[in-house]
Amino acid sequence: MILEPVRNFPLARLTTVRTGGSAAFFARARTGDELDELLGWAAGRGLPIGVIGSGSNLLVADEGVAGLVLKLDGELAGIEPGEAGIRCGGGARLPAVAARAAAVGLGGIEFGVNIPGTVGGAVRMNANAYGGELGRILAWVEIHSAEGGRERRGPGELGLTYRASNLRAGEIVGRAEFVLEPAESGAVRAVLADLRARRHAAQPKGIKTFGSTFKNPPGETAGLLLARAGAGALRVGGARFAPKHANFVENTGSATTADVVGLMAEGRRLVAEEFGIELEAEVQTLGPVRFPWVVPDA
Repeated sequence: MILEPVRNFPLARLTTVRTGGSAAFFARARTGDELDELLGWAAGRGLPIGVIGSGSNLLVADEGVAGLVLKLDGELAGIEPGEAGIRCGGGARLPAVAARAAAVGLGGIEFGVNIPGTVGGAVRMNANAYGGELGRILAWVEIHSAEGGRERRGPGELGLTYRASNLRAGEIVGRAEFVLEPAESGAVRAVLADLRARRHAAQPKGIKTFGSTFKNPPGETAGLLLARAGAGALRVGGARFAPKHANFVENTGSATTADVVGLMAEGRRLVAEEFGIELEAEVQTLGPVRFPWVVPDA
């Protein structure tokens, strides 16, 4: 095959929170053909598939990840003008997409500058920020899977809801195109600068974290609920809630994924006891990460 997956590849270095174990097999796919070949390689061995993007909304199991973990690179992380606006690979980072759109005089994806993830992850989560939502500007995505090869889907076929889609495990966004509008580059860059400043003022930076921990309940914000419930005083191992924003978990240097999950459980318990609200995790997982409040399917 074109690429030979690496065995026992440490994944913590590819996550922003820097916790978790190794992938049994790991490979970087740089083209659609390479991605299809790697998916076929895993399917032929009965291996599950995982994908790691920017690692900014991800918890990797301490025990590691069975099967093949993929990272999209090269062409599959590229950004270029498209028929409707901007076309990019599933591995492209959203802040880079927003910056490229501004450079070529296109607007509509400015909110992406504050979403530190990849296009594929953002589609899977129907990412939103500062009034913008990915599903509203999505023209199509190209999905790769071992079972179905490649399939192009429109936004109406993705089951997009708040921070969710119907993409299944093993379905990977190889490419996507966004419908954008002509705009003056300087004006779009000014909006990007304002959004960056607002994010830096409200959220912690310079720490090891994976971004928002819990989804915002209707009419509430998870960070305020956690702070008002006293979660800021909690610490489990090397993990704590960030002082600047309680909905961010910080790895103070020695945290494990188990520490992070334990901290989340305690914070969630305090909010439930104080306000009767059961927070739902927003962070995604790779490998056998188990949230103790989730009842396994029978």
